Parts: sequence; C-alpha cells; structure tokens
Amino acid sequence: MSRARILWISGPVLRARAEGPFAMREAVAVGPQGLVGEVIRLEGDELVAQVYEDTSGLKPGVEVVGSGGPLAIRLGPGLLGGIFDGLLRPLAGTGSIHVQPGQRRAAARTFDFTPAVSAGMRLEAGAVFGTATAAHGRVQRCLLPPRVSGEVLHVAAAGSHDEDAPLLRLRDAGGRACEIAMGHDWPVRQPRPVRARRPAAKPLVTGQRLLDSLFPVAQGGKAAIPGGFGTGKTVLLETLAKGCDADVIVYLGCGERGNEMAGVLDEFPRLLDPRSGRPLMERTVIIANASNMPVAAREASIYSAVTVAEYFRDQGLHVALMADSTSRWAEALREVSGRFGELPGEGGYPAYLASRLAEFYERAATVETLAGDSGSVTVLGAISPPSGDFSEPVTSHTRRYVRAFWALDVRRAQARFYPAVNPLQSYAEDTDAFAAWWAAQGNGEWPALRRRFLALLHEQARLERMARIIGKDALPPRQQLVLLCAELVNEAFLRQSALSPVDRSASPARQAAMMRLLGRFLDLAELALSAGVAPERLAALPVFRALQRMGEDIGEEDIERFAALQAQLEQVLGELIHAGREAPDAAATVD
Repeated sequence: MSRARILWISGPVLRARAEGPFAMREAVAVGPQGLVGEVIRLEGDELVAQVYEDTSGLKPGVEVVGSGGPLAIRLGPGLLGGIFDGLLRPLAGTGSIHVQPGQRRAAARTFDFTPAVSAGMRLEAGAVFGTATAAHGRVQRCLLPPRVSGEVLHVAAAGSHDEDAPLLRLRDAGGRACEIAMGHDWPVRQPRPVRARRPAAKPLVTGQRLLDSLFPVAQGGKAAIPGGFGTGKTVLLETLAKGCDADVIVYLGCGERGNEMAGVLDEFPRLLDPRSGRPLMERTVIIANASNMPVAAREASIYSAVTVAEYFRDQGLHVALMADSTSRWAEALREVSGRFGELPGEGGYPAYLASRLAEFYERAATVETLAGDSGSVTVLGAISPPSGDFSEPVTSHTRRYVRAFWALDVRRAQARFYPAVNPLQSYAEDTDAFAAWWAAQGNGEWPALRRRFLALLHEQARLERMARIIGKDALPPRQQLVLLCAELVNEAFLRQSALSPVDRSASPARQAAMMRLLGRFLDLAELALSAGVAPERLAALPVFRALQRMGEDIGEEDIERFAALQAQLEQVLGELIHAGREAPDAAATVD
C-alpha cells in the first residue's frame, strides 16, 4: 500500500510527495476521514490528485494512501430504487443531498437468491450464475464480473442472502480460487466489455409525439437537448424518465440547483410506473450531484452514471440515461483544469473537452452482451448553453457525437408550448432505419407524413416572416391555408401537456392514428381550397376544433374514436368540396 504526504492543496486539487509507487487514475484515501480522491498526474516522486469531497481542514503533511486500483464503484442489485451522489454513495435520506465525509458505499441489502449453475460447470466472463429477487418482486440477474471466468467449485443454496455475501466459488485458469457475490466493483472510467455492438433497429419510444414522430432517437442511441434558461430541459428529462419504454432509468442530476434536485428526490419516490402501476423508483437509479456539492465529484458523476447503465445493460435490459446537464459537468472540468494549471482552450474549457464528451457519448450502444443477450444504453444529455448560444463549445462539440438534436427554443417556452423543441433547429439522423418499425406499428406512411409535416413547418416560418411585413390578411388563400394547417399540426400534434393525465404520453399506435388523420385533413383542405372554400371557413368548422383537441379528448383506451373522427372529417369536408364545385355551375345557369 503506497503512501504520500501533502505538499500543497488548493480546493479539490493537491500535490503530494510519494513514499511508494502510485499509478495514473489510482484511487486514494486522503486524511484521517479517508476522503475519496484520484491520481491524475505523476511528476517524478510527486503526484497530483483531485479529491471528490470537501477538503476543508486538510493541510501539508496529511497522509494520502493509495488503494492499488482505479476509482471504482460497487454494482449490484441494491442499486435499483437508490438515490446516490456522484460516486455512488447513498444520500442521507429522501429530499437530502448530504453525504457523510469518507463514506464509501451503501449498506448491503438482502435478496432472495436462486442459483442458475451447479458445481462442475464452466462459466465464461459476464455469465449469469443466478437471480436476485427483491422484496417487491423485481428479479435481477447476478453476473460474473467481466474479467472473471472458471470452473464452479461451489454455489450457495437458494434462499435469502446479503448482496455482498460470497455465493459462488470459482477456480480460474491459473488454478486460483475466487469468491463471487451478487455485486462487484468496476472502474468508472473504463467501459464494460461486450461481444459486439449492433446497429440501430428501433427507436426509444418517449411518449412525446414531437420527438417520436419527427426526431426519433434510436434505442441505444444518443441525443442532445440544448436550451437556454427556462426552456424546460429538466421538465422534459423528467417526463422522458416517466414515459419512455426503457426497462431501467438512470437519472443524473449533474451540477443542478440544490432546490431543483431536492424536488426531484422528493417527487420520484412518489411516482407510479404507468407500465406496472408499481412505484417508478423500483426501476430507477437517481444520481444527484447538486451545484453546492464538491466540484470534482461532479466531473466523476457522469462516468458513475454510465457505468451503472452499462451494468443493467449487461443483464439484457434496455436502459435510458438522462444526464442533466453536461454543461455543468464541463464547467467542473474547466474549474479543475484551471487549478491544475493547464492551458485553456476554446471558451476557457480544457483542450480535451471534445475527447471527454466523445468518451461519454460513445458508451451508448445496442450490444450483444457477454452472456449472449441483447441490451442497450440510450444517453439523453441536456446542455445549458450560456444565453442559449448553440455555437458555444459544449453544444458544438456534442453535436459531433450525437444522432439526435432536440433544440429547445426560449420563444416557444415563453408561449407555454411544451415540449418547447424547435422543429426548424432539431434533427435526427437515424430516421431511415425506423421506417420498417413504424410500418409494423400500423403507420407505413410515417416517412412521407414526417417529411410533409416538416416541410409544412418550414413553409410556415417563411410565410410568418412575410406576414409580419404585409399582414396575414394580405396573403393569398393558398398561403393562408398553409399557415392554418401548420398551426393545426402544432396545436393538435406537437403540443402536449406534461400535467395532463390523458395527453402527457402517447403510444406509437395513438401517434400513428393522429398522424394519418392530420395527413388526411391536409389532403382534403387542399381539395376544398381548389373548390373555392376559404381557409377561414375551414377554421370555423366544429370538426376543425375537434382535431385541435383530439390529443386531450381521445385517450389510449379510445383509439378507435380516431376512425369515427376521420369519418366525420370526410363527410363534412366532402360536402364543402361538393358544394364548392357545384356553386360555379349554379351561377352559370342563373346567368
């Protein structure tokens, strides 16, 4: 065990004279409280380390003790339902963001263990050797660590066991015996190995029509959510956590305001899972690192979060990681880098900002696990660009590594439009891969309808600039119809209320029915205009009002009502079109 003595300390950064060999990225314990730290530079017999806890009271001469291994966290079945800090240490209680100094991990929990192997079997790294069942009935798989394999010498009998108790004894290729528990340690900065990465095959269903139908992100993909102050980033991430179709949610609050994080910690334990009716926390892990917590721990928190997500992915589960926000993480990186004396790059951030962002986002993937299952990690990262400037370094670098970009717009947010995603600034690069999936959901027209909606919204933006100069009433009828139809798409389809029990989430089947219905209205509206029906007359129809409110009026259990609404639409507009076409003939007869 190597030791060192502090020579100099500034905030979370210290220099120490080593009295033994240390390694890069080695975890260290600092001072009598054993504060958690990590070696980040070696210079001869001196080392530089960053400390992930409050360093008040430390001074030159205090001892630094090496652990002999990298900074690691404990992964096991007890994570689900837990609330932790950036180093996966338990918070003091619901609504609290306080950690005891030097605290390492949560107290072990007890689970019902059922073995899946027997003595004499040969197990490969990452294999499943049993299951752990919680008191509420959720079953998780017990995995061999990715670097451990061998012959089973003994396996514990089925029954109630502590998650840190040895359950399995193996003999490895070198003849050494090792004992395995339900949980194991893993370095946070090292991606967990897999057999293979798989291409995107289906979208992550978020329940938000604007995202699922216009800018979908792949299951196992990555999306950025940039937006200025007050645009609803945190509300959107919380909504996605409640409504997306992932098996496990990892919610990371990185550097957010303390009151905001306290609200999350208070709200999530009371939420019900819409899929099971059970508490949502039973499939959620919350990692809270508020802005008043040590800045260095904020830098490590995103690695802890994605490591937890990979652990559940290796169980054959689909995991959604919500990171709020990567800008606060980058700011922590910048502050610590300044204390190291490193030369700043663009915006004052360190020169390695882009590579660190790439390391984080590239851990999102759909994979074949070591156990042969299919699992995924989808990363949704919020960004808080100063003054909403998307050209700043964090946003511009992130755009290079994500496949979906959901740009939040302050003007839409001020207009109480939720979600405030600007469809003219957003994009998704995997849409071509999802056409077959949408066809299987009963919406084979999805690619054409999606392109039509986006073209309509782009045309709306152009015409609104013109209308501000000459007035909307001065526009020709066809252009007025474009504005009317675009407004209908915005109000009826893209707007959702996060507080509505009916419309806060929409299934793919419901989204498909609404898209087809709006597409049919666009067709009939053009025919009506050609027959001489004025756009304002279409807007005054009761069926138009019914289309505007269909998201709130027609819930998941009443999807068949969309067919009745379409029949009404066909009848009303059909009569208008017929009357419009007959009117010129009648006028000619009178003449």
